[in-house]
Amino acid sequence: MTAFDYFDAFAARYRHYKGGSWCYEDGCIYRGLVLLHRATGERRWFDHLRRLTDAQVGPDGALAGYDPGEFNIDHILAGRCLFHLADETGEPRYMAAAGRLAGQLAEHPRTDTGNYWHKKRYPEQVWLDGLYMGLPFQIEYGQRSGDDALVDDALAQLSRALDLTAGPAGLYVHGHDAARAQGWADAETGQSPAVWARAVGWLAMALVDIAELLPGRAPLPETRALLDAVIAQQGASGLWPQVLAAPDLAGNYDESSASAMFAYALMAADRLGLAPSGRPGRRAWDALVSSRLQTVEGRVQLTRICHVAGLGGFEGNYRDGTPGYYLSEDIVTDDAKGVGPLMMAGAEVVRARAAAETA
Repeated sequence: MTAFDYFDAFAARYRHYKGGSWCYEDGCIYRGLVLLHRATGERRWFDHLRRLTDAQVGPDGALAGYDPGEFNIDHILAGRCLFHLADETGEPRYMAAAGRLAGQLAEHPRTDTGNYWHKKRYPEQVWLDGLYMGLPFQIEYGQRSGDDALVDDALAQLSRALDLTAGPAGLYVHGHDAARAQGWADAETGQSPAVWARAVGWLAMALVDIAELLPGRAPLPETRALLDAVIAQQGASGLWPQVLAAPDLAGNYDESSASAMFAYALMAADRLGLAPSGRPGRRAWDALVSSRLQTVEGRVQLTRICHVAGLGGFEGNYRDGTPGYYLSEDIVTDDAKGVGPLMMAGAEVVRARAAAETA
């Protein structure tokens, strides 16, 4: 079974992550399917996307289970597929749905610096995850609606967030608490204490996607610098550890979702001329396909994915953001947060192959 056969089988059996409610986990898969469809032109990827999203997008653009009053920035991510669906079908409901998400952003609470809160339940907090969840969507919606102020605002938020979360070794910490109220936040900087690989993966993908959307305005020096720092952390395995910049941390392990994110970001950056070589990204892809796609319970699955990690209170636990905390979270198989980015990386493999054949 090739990786693309695996993606096809995964999508065929995939069920909505949260019982059908609009969510970012589904959005990871939707983004992967969009990029596979664009790269290959194969109808199967679009058919999977349409089947899954048709169950969630109503005739008037209403989104299943979506409550804008939660002010959850994660919910915005899945909206990126709506632009592709609108382009491919011409159906107005998809842009109507995108408008509902843009409506949330118009009212979304912000820190004093102007950055979106990660969620209403996480007040005054900016997480790297949220930069990927919200800003590329806002930029593309602004481009399509002719609202330049949305593009300007997204770029300004990105710049401020990079300043607020700048960490060791050219990397970025997971979060920032503008109120300095959280136990995980440094009293002076408001920063969380560790560099979590998947958080940096979300950021790397955000920066590369924004560079593609706005080639003349994106923060290209910062993008290149982060990608260089990521390459410097790549292990002998071709993958990246759960806690970056901590090679001697006991229990640190190569984590699949972040490695897939970096594989995608590095190969896409190479295609866009932002990286000196696509080899580190392709090396990561090869390592994931050869070592992490394994037969589990009778079917091929993507293994060694951190199930979830965050900051602060969640389901009765307090996540203190220390390096040891990130090593305590469950490791699972076939989670959307890993498979979706691996699909995205696969799309870049296809694009690189096609470019080589026409060179």
